Amino acid sequence: MRVLAVADSDSYLKWAACLLGDLPAGCVTELVVVRTPIVPSPEQIAAAVNGSVHGGASGSAHGRVSGGVLGGGGASGLEAPPAVLSARSVRRLAERTRPDVILVACTGPVVDVLVSEVLAGLRPRPVFVSGLPGISVPATEKAWLFRSGCDLFVVHSEREAAEFAEIADRLGGGGAVGLARLPFLRTQAEAGPGGGNRVVFATQAKVPREREQRERILLALAELAGRRPDLDVVVKLRALEGERQTHNERHHYQRLWREMGEPGRLAFAAGPMHEQLGRAAGFVTVSSTAALEAIALGVPSLVLSDFGVSAEMINLVFEGSGLLGTLGELADGGFRTAAAEWCAANYFHPAERGDWTGLLTGLVIARPRMPARSLLDGPEHAAARRRARLRVEVPPTMLRAGYRAKRRMRRYLKALS
Repeated sequence: MRVLAVADSDSYLKWAACLLGDLPAGCVTELVVVRTPIVPSPEQIAAAVNGSVHGGASGSAHGRVSGGVLGGGGASGLEAPPAVLSARSVRRLAERTRPDVILVACTGPVVDVLVSEVLAGLRPRPVFVSGLPGISVPATEKAWLFRSGCDLFVVHSEREAAEFAEIADRLGGGGAVGLARLPFLRTQAEAGPGGGNRVVFATQAKVPREREQRERILLALAELAGRRPDLDVVVKLRALEGERQTHNERHHYQRLWREMGEPGRLAFAAGPMHEQLGRAAGFVTVSSTAALEAIALGVPSLVLSDFGVSAEMINLVFEGSGLLGTLGELADGGFRTAAAEWCAANYFHPAERGDWTGLLTGLVIARPRMPARSLLDGPEHAAARRRARLRVEVPPTMLRAGYRAKRRMRRYLKALS
């Protein structure tokens, strides 16, 4: 089975690289990045794929081909960094290699335009697979709509599978819902000896939104560092200042700390999360999939609830986990262990419950078959698709210049009115 994976941002790239590592033995897989305004930097690409692919639970081996392709075994499983390609180049690659499967590991609008337009009409038609790279509770109709043109939608917990199956039954469209373990959840046994003197705060680009809220987090971390000189307190960044990421970050923590006058002892780091967790004595976040990585490695953790527990804060899933706590508890070093019953229902189901690779194999064997039906096919969605196509076909520098010119024109016209 030949699989082509296409990612558009740092988090989706990491997810794709890991997911490919869990495919059955004998698969030939290739990973590329489609050029968009959120294309990751070379450093982000290296961090996303470094150590991501580790053979999967079954220890599968993969065929080898050249150029950003997963090989068998090894720490990273990649012969070369994934290439960054234009949408047209991705199309030409698919025409040349004729993959059985295309994993579209991208943000929603990009998934829709790639499957429905850029990669439409390939012969033979590949099986299109998509999914979400982290926590997807509660399931949303929007996520399903953008990916309804895909034959398989991959989720990572029993709860997510049930919620998206209900949406699929209600709205129609799309294909099967498959269950996988989050592929980058390495256990302590797989990761080797852990432990250390580091407290890791995993940032989240979207929440909390307000500057003052983020400053409160930094001050609580600094207070912990002041009380516990034996600990190294590290703010783990998704991206350095100036780097693009899946979601825009209005108030970058490193910039905030500098503007606050650096009132304490904190360190800032980018790069792979597993490198930080391997030396962690504690972990804290407001909402980050990295919390699951910490749980898997047995690192005592804390999920901050000071700013609310809700779908908007992307932390609703942690209700009942035993991990919710406050900034005061963070300053005191009040980390804890996740409840076993919560883990079983959320992302830590037995490996044998995962069915996505079996569903994928069945879809490939059953070709040709009726393709998934996108719910966004229709004139009412044409304008949105044109905008999404601009994101994958116009070079990011030109697109950003166009956006700036459009904003200036709007301000000018507003001043005239």
